[in-house]
Amino acid sequence: MKRPIFILLLFQLECNTPPAKAGVDIAAKAKEALKYNKANGLNTSYCILVDMSLHSGKKRLFVWDFKKDSIVLSGLCSHGCCANSWSSDQSKENVKFSNVPDSHCSSKGKYKLGKRGYSNWGVNINYAMHGLEPTNNNSVKREIVFHSWDMVSNDEVYPSGSPEGWGCPCISNDMFLKIDPIIKDEKTPVLFWIF
Repeated sequence: MKRPIFILLLFQLECNTPPAKAGVDIAAKAKEALKYNKANGLNTSYCILVDMSLHSGKKRLFVWDFKKDSIVLSGLCSHGCCANSWSSDQSKENVKFSNVPDSHCSSKGKYKLGKRGYSNWGVNINYAMHGLEPTNNNSVKREIVFHSWDMVSNDEVYPSGSPEGWGCPCISNDMFLKIDPIIKDEKTPVLFWIF
C-alpha cells in the first residue's frame, strides 16, 4: 500500500514544478557574435554568451569556441537583484534590467572584457566589463565586473534560482577557474554578451 502513495507523491511533485523556458538558439547567437567580433576587432577564438531568458537555476552561461563551432563550457550565472533582497532568488524567472547606477540590476547587451584584476569575491579574480551599447554603457561607472561567487552552485539548482547580487554576472568558483585560463591567454578582448 505504501508504494502507490510514494509514486503518487512523486507524480504530484513533478506536476507542481513548472517547466523551464527553452531559451535562445545559442549557435545562432554565436554566429552573430562572430560577425560582430570581426567587424569590431574583438576575439575570434571565443565568446561568452549569457541567455537571461532562462531560469537562473539552469545553465545559462555558455563559452563558445568559434574554431570548434560549439559550446565548450556552460554553467549557472547570477544576475542583479534590483529592488529585491541581496542573495535571494526572487527574480529567478523574470530578470529585470537597468543601466542606472545603484540600481543593483544587470544590464543587457554586448561587453568587451577588459583588464584582469583582484576581486573580493570568489577566487579573487575579476574582469572589467566595458559596455558597448546604450543598454550597458554605464558598466565601468557602476563597477560591473565578471567574477565568481561562493554562493553560486556548480550544478543546476532548478526549481530554485541562483543567488542575486548587485548587477555583476557571477559564476561558481570552479567554473571561473576553467574560464579564466581561456580569457587571460587571449591577445584580443573577449566578447561577453548578455541577452
